[in-house]
Amino acid sequence: MDYPKYVEIDGVKYKINTDFRIAIECNRIAEDNTIGDFERCLAIIYTLYGENGLINFNHYEKLLELAQKYLCCGKELKSTNDKPDMDFIKDAGYIASSFQYDYKYNPYEMEYCHWYKFFNDLNNLSNNELGNCCILSNVRNLRNFDLSKIKDEKQKQKIKKAQDSVALNKTKIMPTEKQRESAMKFYKALNLGKE
Repeated sequence: MDYPKYVEIDGVKYKINTDFRIAIECNRIAEDNTIGDFERCLAIIYTLYGENGLINFNHYEKLLELAQKYLCCGKELKSTNDKPDMDFIKDAGYIASSFQYDYKYNPYEMEYCHWYKFFNDLNNLSNNELGNCCILSNVRNLRNFDLSKIKDEKQKQKIKKAQDSVALNKTKIMPTEKQRESAMKFYKALNLGKE
């Protein structure tokens, strides 16, 4: 399969750092609330496109838009209020074991793996509610399990304890629309008087 390696804006090509670890780092940056919106956007641009991404200020907005599209593997980002059931960093061990179980390779031991391949394989891991599947799917099923379906209080507490042991603390994956709007306003303020 031919995965994207470049983006182009106004005739200028920007090489994408396509290894899956780079995409995971962009995701970590997007979730980092300790840095400001503009710095977060610049960090994502720099991480994904390297120094060339920072050269033309007028391309920042489009580079960020294309970065978001790339990180979503070309799909439209759907706004959701659902809590995430997976974290690329916290679940790295589960991911490695699951890839080994299903595909007989560990992406973290590979020198290079394109983000799209990694993401596709991640989304196609074995999953069976009866438990005959990879560990990551079992953990995600546990995180998503509806405790209201359990009548027995003892059993409910046992499952709740198991859920707590694998719980995630994060609630977002990419910058929110409000964060993007704030960053875009900042870009425009810095670019006053220029068209």
